[in-house]
Amino acid sequence: MRYGMVIDLTKCCKCQACVAACRVEHFLPLHVSWVKLIAYETEDAGIVDISIFPVRCNQCKDAPCVAACPTGASRQRVDGIVHIDADKCIGCRKCILACPYQNRTLLSEDLDPGYFPGYAKTGFEKKGEILYPHKQGTTMKCNFCMERIDRGLSNKQKPGIDRDATPACVNTCQARALTFGDLDDPESHVSKVLRERKSVVLRPELGAEPSVYYIDGKLGGKENWAPPQARTGSHMQEMSSVEARAKELFPRS
Repeated sequence: MRYGMVIDLTKCCKCQACVAACRVEHFLPLHVSWVKLIAYETEDAGIVDISIFPVRCNQCKDAPCVAACPTGASRQRVDGIVHIDADKCIGCRKCILACPYQNRTLLSEDLDPGYFPGYAKTGFEKKGEILYPHKQGTTMKCNFCMERIDRGLSNKQKPGIDRDATPACVNTCQARALTFGDLDDPESHVSKVLRERKSVVLRPELGAEPSVYYIDGKLGGKENWAPPQARTGSHMQEMSSVEARAKELFPRS
């Protein structure tokens, strides 16, 4: 068993709901994000577009961060999920340096002054201290919402199928651009998507074997584009000011 995710960039409508869902699920400090959006410009026949890469911990099969950790705080479960034991983390940052995707953050007072410095904590912050406490001086990152997965499995639910056993970002994605499941199960939805569509991983030359895959027609070829009827959220992409202006200046026949 190895959990993984497929992110279909041809469906992503750039709404950042995955970022917000992650923040709420894990009560993240204001200046910490486990899911980030990387924006870059592409150009096709004079038409400029903005593409978005939602990035998070890639849950590598051969995770460099785990090998670099001197205390065993960074560890990998039998289901492939890489997570951090805050009680063992000494804040040495070796895992941050080892991560080829820059998806780890050291939580410190400099990065966590509170949502409104100098004022009382918000209800969100107070609730987070009880439900999902974070420890200053330790490293933090995406953990595929492993608590949801574990709780769902205990209730005989299936991750990637049942919402209560599936990562919050996947549940929230209105464009259905995120697919989650067991990569080792050939019948899982995520495995079927990978068989049917051409995908790429970030920095494959490093040999870390990421568990997060991307489908991107712009980088992987036109054949990677989802058919029009499957491009959920494409009507929202049409609302992009950049795309609207490009269509006005460079109408296609």
